[in-house]
Amino acid sequence: MFRWCTDEVEPHDRFEYWREVRAKGLFGVTAELERERRTDFFGEFSLRQLGGAGLVELRASAYAVERSTSDIADAPGDAICVYQQLGGGGWFGGMRASDFSIANGSFATSHTDLPYRTAPLGAGGFHLRILKIPVSNIPTQDRRVRELAPRTFDDPALAPLLAACFADLGEAAADDAADSPPVVQTSLVQALAHLALIERGIVRPGSRRGQAALRTARLSQARRLIARHLQNPDLAPTMVADLLGVSVRHLHMLFETAERSFSQTVTDERLKRSRRLMREAPDLLIADIATSCGFESLATYYRVFNAAYGMAPGDFRAKGVDGR
Repeated sequence: MFRWCTDEVEPHDRFEYWREVRAKGLFGVTAELERERRTDFFGEFSLRQLGGAGLVELRASAYAVERSTSDIADAPGDAICVYQQLGGGGWFGGMRASDFSIANGSFATSHTDLPYRTAPLGAGGFHLRILKIPVSNIPTQDRRVRELAPRTFDDPALAPLLAACFADLGEAAADDAADSPPVVQTSLVQALAHLALIERGIVRPGSRRGQAALRTARLSQARRLIARHLQNPDLAPTMVADLLGVSVRHLHMLFETAERSFSQTVTDERLKRSRRLMREAPDLLIADIATSCGFESLATYYRVFNAAYGMAPGDFRAKGVDGR
């Protein structure tokens, strides 16, 4: 992963460096900010290649951004961008379509080689993720892919699926998840690409690629729902299926393509959380850890933990084993 922050540059040079080296050189856009505000400018971003795409997370003070025809000629991208707004909100304009704003938590998509202008809606600046997927890496080769002017996602049913996939990609990009399997990363990237194309009407939800994208995204969402409700000892397929809006049979079918079944996933997540608590809260009683992780009894926790790791939880903690 590549990380960079304006703290590495002298204050009077920060915006100029960001504009010439980072904005234009790396992202192929033109950045503008009033001269009197430049010494207070702050910006940081991370970039990692995942599953044949580039995942960027960016935070920056408020400034104006333009992807002009000359920028496109100097640095063509031929990629689809899927945006996740993480803070405040943003405005897009200058395209063939109408201007629009993107609210916190919302998503948008575009092709890189169409002009646009953008700026944050408030004084808080930018905070967003951008997944840049080369068109050559998307199996759906349709000329309309290159005609995607920036636009928000209008289908509310897609938002939680996009959020789950982005969250999983973000975790895969973390330094301590560098061993995330490439096949998982590629599956998430392809799911996000095809969800974007479903929203734009280029891929049909019932097509082979559409169904694969929806399965991947629903599985990501199911796993995140499991993690959110781990403390509940009554966590069961029925609960997660209801939250996901699918049948219990469909939920089990989603996990048939995964490494672990639903019940195995729940147990594994509870054990991982208990190990993390033993590391982060050394004074917490083992019984309280078992309860907070959703085990129905202390006896069940001991039995499951010993079966997984060949030792009791207390011995695990005493040995100082890494709880990840």
